Amino acid sequence: MFDTSSGHLVAALPTVQDSDDLYYDSARKRVYVCGGEGYVSVFQQEDADHYKFRARVQTAVGVRTAEYFGKGRKGFERFYLAVPARHDHGAEVWIYTVQD
Repeated sequence: MFDTSSGHLVAALPTVQDSDDLYYDSARKRVYVCGGEGYVSVFQQEDADHYKFRARVQTAVGVRTAEYFGKGRKGFERFYLAVPARHDHGAEVWIYTVQD
């Protein structure tokens, strides 16, 4: 994690590799990192300089592209994953409801 005002590193945490997208959920103070290894890493912001691991959400190998829609009515926040086509399935969009 970086302080975007100063550019200084404030936290370094192990996360999923091969990531294209990450999102900050300001309402819950969480960071979501989607990666090609087959899961989403979720981190909780405790304060401006401290984060901790919260969850590892299993997805499908190769999923790197995501979109987070966190603004709107509470309980309707969504995390979308673009799952590429595989030998036994066509391409899919998986939709997750963000939980507290």
